[in-house]
Amino acid sequence: MHRRSLFTRLPALVGVAPLAVIAPFTDVRPATRRIALQQSPLAGFQYHDGERIWPRLRPGQPLTLRREADNSHDPRAVSVWWRDRKLGYVPRNENVAVATLLDAGEALEVRVVALEASRDPWRRVRFEVSVG
Repeated sequence: MHRRSLFTRLPALVGVAPLAVIAPFTDVRPATRRIALQQSPLAGFQYHDGERIWPRLRPGQPLTLRREADNSHDPRAVSVWWRDRKLGYVPRNENVAVATLLDAGEALEVRVVALEASRDPWRRVRFEVSVG
């Protein structure tokens, strides 16, 4: 028996009246689609709280971004935070899109994607910025 004919005969087989109309479930919301904007190394890790909280960091953990438009070294500066601790910055050569989106009020999702116990601070933390 084919699936379609089974479902049309099922009510009669179990002794109930067939349904005239089966309405689709209308309260289904589409899944939020996130688009990865960039993956970057964390700049300035060695100058902020990164070393102190290194043992508590894990891949997948959420991070937050804060725009620092008044930063005297870079007018497009975007700092990266874990909870209330500053880890460093989005690298200067990779911060244009992120700064522009933050200035426009876009909500960005940021998470740790990789940790490496390297002596090179540029290799310690990689993070991903997503939009959607």
